[in-house]
Amino acid sequence: MNTENTEVSPRRTEGISVRAAWWEDLEGVLRVERGAATAPHWREGEYERIVRGDGPVKRCLLVADADGVVGFAVGMVAGETGELESVVVEEQWQRRGVGEALCRAVLDWCRGNGAKEVELEARAGSLGAQRVYARLGFVETGLRKGYYDRPIEDAVLMRVAL
Repeated sequence: MNTENTEVSPRRTEGISVRAAWWEDLEGVLRVERGAATAPHWREGEYERIVRGDGPVKRCLLVADADGVVGFAVGMVAGETGELESVVVEEQWQRRGVGEALCRAVLDWCRGNGAKEVELEARAGSLGAQRVYARLGFVETGLRKGYYDRPIEDAVLMRVAL
């Protein structure tokens, strides 16, 4: 793994640790993603590029590990703006602080890579996720009609200053 742009301090939350993904984690990341109907469902190669550190922007793939991957998050930084691109947690680990720990780790990573603010899109119906983001300081900045498919849903735009 290219650690130059993906350093993250490991965190521990309720029996899990949050850390940068390793090659060995990719199978678990894909399993978690494929098990979540509303996850973005990227191609395996996209996750591989993040772990390798390839591409024109800095990106991180962080995992929540509890003797195996139980969740993951993807972040990116372009200039002074970061984005929380994806957060997915296995259903049995939801509402236990795992998603919030992953989000905090992405925010820390973005800050460490020069971001002054972080943006995200959240499904309009994901009120629990929006509450987590609000606890982290995100505020609603707009709405994108019909942004998501499977199912079709609006995206709530949110931003936090770091």
